Formats: sequence, C-alpha cells, structure tokens
Amino acid sequence: MARAATLFAALAALALLGLGADLSRAAAGRAGDDGLLIYGGPIYTGVAGAPKAEAVLTRHGRIIFVGSLAEATKKAGPARRIDLKGAAAFPGFVDAHAHMTGIGMRELTLNLEGTASVEDLVARVKAYGAAHPGKGPISGRGWIETHWPEKRFPTRADLDRAVADRPVVLRRSDGHALVANSAALALSGVTKNTKDPQGGRILRGADGEPDGMLVDNAQNLVSAGMPAPDTAMTREALAQAGKLYASRGWTGLDNMSVAGGDLTVLQGLAAEGALPIRVDNFMDPASSDEVLKRGPFADPTGRVRVRGIKLYADGSLGSRGAALLAPYADAPETSGLLVMQPEAMRPYMTRALAVGAQVATHAIGDRGNRLTLDSYEAVFAGNPAMGRAARWRIEHAQILAPQDLPRFAKMGVIASMQPSHAIGDLYFAPARLGEARLKEGYAWRDLLDSGAIICAGTDAPVEKGDPLIEFYAAVSRHSLDGFAGADWHLEEVVTRFEALRMLTWAPAYAVFRERELGTLEVGKYADISVFSVDLMTAPVAKIPTAHAVLTVVEGRVVYEAH
Repeated sequence: MARAATLFAALAALALLGLGADLSRAAAGRAGDDGLLIYGGPIYTGVAGAPKAEAVLTRHGRIIFVGSLAEATKKAGPARRIDLKGAAAFPGFVDAHAHMTGIGMRELTLNLEGTASVEDLVARVKAYGAAHPGKGPISGRGWIETHWPEKRFPTRADLDRAVADRPVVLRRSDGHALVANSAALALSGVTKNTKDPQGGRILRGADGEPDGMLVDNAQNLVSAGMPAPDTAMTREALAQAGKLYASRGWTGLDNMSVAGGDLTVLQGLAAEGALPIRVDNFMDPASSDEVLKRGPFADPTGRVRVRGIKLYADGSLGSRGAALLAPYADAPETSGLLVMQPEAMRPYMTRALAVGAQVATHAIGDRGNRLTLDSYEAVFAGNPAMGRAARWRIEHAQILAPQDLPRFAKMGVIASMQPSHAIGDLYFAPARLGEARLKEGYAWRDLLDSGAIICAGTDAPVEKGDPLIEFYAAVSRHSLDGFAGADWHLEEVVTRFEALRMLTWAPAYAVFRERELGTLEVGKYADISVFSVDLMTAPVAKIPTAHAVLTVVEGRVVYEAH
C-alpha cells in the first residue's frame, strides 16, 4: 500500500500541474498569439474576496492580467479588443457530467425532447419513418412520460401503430429505459420466455408478454440486436456535440461511460484542431483497462484527457430503477434494482486506487448511494488519507439518507450533481418517494453546509445541456415555468456565487485542475464564458432566457455570437 500511496501522490501531483508536458507542447505552438483584451461588461473572477474586474488580458493561452481597464490597456499591445457591450464574463463553465456521443447522436437521430403524449410520440415516429424511408431501424431518444395525459409508459403496441415493418427503439430521456416495437423485439429474440437479466427488468402485460419497455440492463437485450453507429457517424456526432457545447458557453465537459472507440475518435478530432472544448473522460468498464493499468493520461494536445472509470450502482428514479432503502411510495412491490453488485465493482475500485485513477459511480437512490459509499470506504480502509486525496465521485447523489450525507465530506467524495434534475423530477419525485422521504432529495444546501464539494453538470442528453438552466435550477429550484410544489424543500437552493463555483471551480477541482482552471486569475488558462445577462444580478426568471455571447478556450475564441 505504501508503494501505491507514493504512486498516487506522484500521479496527483502531475494532474495538478495539468499533465504539464503535454500542455506545454500545446502552448509552444501559440508563439504568435497576440492575446485578447476583454472588457465592457461585468467580469466575475470566481475568486472569493476579489469577485469582479474591469478587464481580463490573455496571451499565449494564459491570463496575464485581471483588473482595471486602464492598466490592462497599457499592457495589451496588439491584443484583439473585445467589447462585451454589457454582457457578463465568467470563468469557463464546465459540464461536470455529460455523455458527449449521446449529445451528438441526439442531433443526428430522432430527437424526442418535448414529446407531449403517447399520441404525440406515435405521430413523431410515424412522420420520421415517412421522412426516412427504407427498412433500416429507427433510433431516437428524449421522451419522458411524467407530463403525459395518459400517465403511463409507451408500449410496443403504440410504436407498432406508427411503424410496424422495421425495428424502432426509443430511449427514455434518462437513458435508463427504452421502448421497442414488435419488430425490434423479434429481431433481438425477446419473447415471453426471456428472463429478466441481472440489474434489469422487462415490463410485461397481463398475459406475460413483453410490452416493449425494457429497464436498465434489460435494454442490452435489444441494443445488441441493433446496428451500432459506424466510425463516421460517431465522428460526426462528437464534432456536432463539441460545436453545440461551445455555442452554449461551455468550455469543457466530463464525458461519462466512454467507449474506447469514441475516445479514439475524440483524440483524432483534437489532433485535427476540430475539438473546440476540453474533454475529461471516464471510461466504461469494458474500455477501462488502459487507465486502470497506467493511471490518468492525456493526448498530445492536452485537450482530451482520461481521468478514470465510470461505474453504475443503480438505475433512475423516473423508471423506478433507482435502488431505495424502502419500497417506492407509488409502487410498493419494488425498491428499484442494482445495475452492478458491490462485489463486482470493488475490483475496479481497487485497481483504480492503486494507479491514481478516479472512480465516478452512478448512484441515485438512497440505497445505491449508501452501497457506493460503503464500497469506497472499504477500498479506502487501508489508507483513508489516500482515499480522501483520490477525489472519487458519486454521479447524481440524488437521494441521500440523512446519516449518509456527512460521509461525502468526511471521505473526500465529490457529489457530482445535476441541478436540472431537480426541476424536472419535481413533477414525479414526490409520488415516487412520498412526503417523508422527499427531504432526502437533491440536497445541495445540506451537502455544501456539511463541507462537501458539489460539481454541477447536466447529464445531457438526459437534459438539454444548457449551463443557464443549470445555474437557474441551482438558485431557484423551480421549473422553467415557475412551478415548485409546497413540499419541494426550497431551502436547499444555493447562492449565486455557490452556483457559479459549482459550474466553474468545482469541476476543475473534480479533475485535479483547480490550479490552472476554474477562476480568472493570472497564470491560469484563459477559459472564459460570456453570457448575455449578468447571472449574479439579473432577475432569476431571466437567467434561462439568456444565451452565450462568447466562449474562449485557452485564449482562443471558439464561439462568438453574431
């Protein structure tokens, strides 16, 4: 264990220097960079005690001055002047949890965001099938039934009404359930006699026949029978996602459950100069062997890094797959399910700790979170200080039993949470959990007060992937149309400065980069997000109606609104 601790310390030090050799090579190619002088609007540094400045000056990808406009102008030389004209600048916003390939695929396939009912779903699928004729399968994502007047999941019969002669597979917005038509089930060999796989559930009709809904690991029964995207489509999806994220003001994202082939494509895009944002990757278990052997590593550009591994403890609350300590209030026959058993996860965790790789574990239900914390604690037992320094994460951390909440700060575990989940889930979480247990949900205030660090993300394509919605959700805890139930625990909101930190400094900390990213300070990389409204002073309702004006990554403008 002493050798492992020494190795971890060395790897952590390298991470805190930003994998300096790779990034120094990237910076060396910027010798002709005259820099940027940004001024003309409120500039928030993200630094406590020195929150605002009049100007920021960059050169060779770094911030060289933060302060008064008069002083910055003296130092600017040939730097390009950018007048914000009243827009507000912030440290670069980073999505601490997203699925980059899924974001791009959502743009390339049938996007079902905003589907209003079962009948609307049927109409959209029918129209898409007519617009894309042939016998090839139809894939889509983004539906969520919690607002629908039918108050039920869609079924194979619904999809058969839309398209019956070719496979149709449509994932729920959370990615933890899908609905397939009869052709897709037949192609995959899913019948009345197919048993539920471990960590998954096949929903069935009164006659025992599969009704088309497959939850968590049961989705693999159909996915395995569908053609996978080829390299060209994956490249297009990742390129689209990068451009889309830059246009929304993101300077980076933490890419979750990454397949090895997708990582290769990302590295290729970065080498071509076609990846506008930073991407820190947490690999799918099937593609984790390299990082579990060598620890964190980066590509030559420094734009694509591999931090560790993503594991799954349980499913989602919406599809009743989140593992709860007590049964669901609206479905007392189930308490959810475990996607991976603790004993299956621990070998990955042990290997990760030995090489300084990070572990990020999906856990939503209070049982899922407890078992994950228990597993982390068991792996850290031989060296708790090393465990605290490892900066392991729990992704979502949505429902926490009161006795488990303080364990995050005590163990140094980062809560990687998505504020927008709370303003989407408020329509169904009370029914799933019941009034008494609702206090356990989306406990941002309680976690921060306990000393825990929260990094905020979107879980896109589960959610839209908009930094302004995440900021709004964190400080408001109301839906986008202003609704919040009387029992929605509005005391869990955070301050605007805390929300800013959750979307800037904390994501940098969560991947060992707080010394070079996350605030606007001299010497740090010039990653800057500019929005059309001042997030720190604007009326709360105005925040999600704003838009990105300028996105700067390592001193280069990667998006500019016109």
